[in-house]
Amino acid sequence: MGIAAVVFDMDGVLIDSESVWEQVRHEYVDLKGGRWQPDSQVKMMGMSTLEWSAYLADDLGVAEPADQVAADVIDLMADKYAHHVPLLPGAVEAVRRCAESWQLGLASSSPATLIDLVLAKSGLIDAFAAVLSTEEVGRGKPAPDVYLTVAQRLGVDPKDCTAVEDSTNGLRSAHAAGMRLIAAPRPDFPPSREALALADAVIDGVDQLTTEVVTG
Repeated sequence: MGIAAVVFDMDGVLIDSESVWEQVRHEYVDLKGGRWQPDSQVKMMGMSTLEWSAYLADDLGVAEPADQVAADVIDLMADKYAHHVPLLPGAVEAVRRCAESWQLGLASSSPATLIDLVLAKSGLIDAFAAVLSTEEVGRGKPAPDVYLTVAQRLGVDPKDCTAVEDSTNGLRSAHAAGMRLIAAPRPDFPPSREALALADAVIDGVDQLTTEVVTG
């Protein structure tokens, strides 16, 4: 049937936020007496709010319950975004370009409050017909739950969707959902070679997301 919808990830695809998440969570772990690990940020990429807050509390030794960890970190991130949303070059244009031809969805591991803040400040809140956080589904990425639910809300078959992802867990999630997959890897947090091999196309950044790339 061809492509009926394009589903974007947010962190690492539309905004250059992984380093912000790493800074905020690293500083929070240190402040709360935990033990940050060199691979902590990579492990959390794609986790839902429930999953990463439990990871900070249980695995990294933060001396707070997971729900408090989540609330604290989200507040710190919201303060960062209130001052500056780190949009990637061409992100707004890519979304608008795709919206001319397809329905759009957003499947993000960020909490809903941060998604809403980013979309509002970037002027893209009206561009997406379905917006979903992994905190609203059963499992975070690499499980396919968030992509399958977005496709359901758009009223399209997942195989008729193109997903745009950057991380190992995100690529695995969209692939597991059965979507055509475009990888836009970030050089500072590159996906594994195995995950990148799942992609139908690889671009250097979302500014290269043309209609031809979407449809293949």
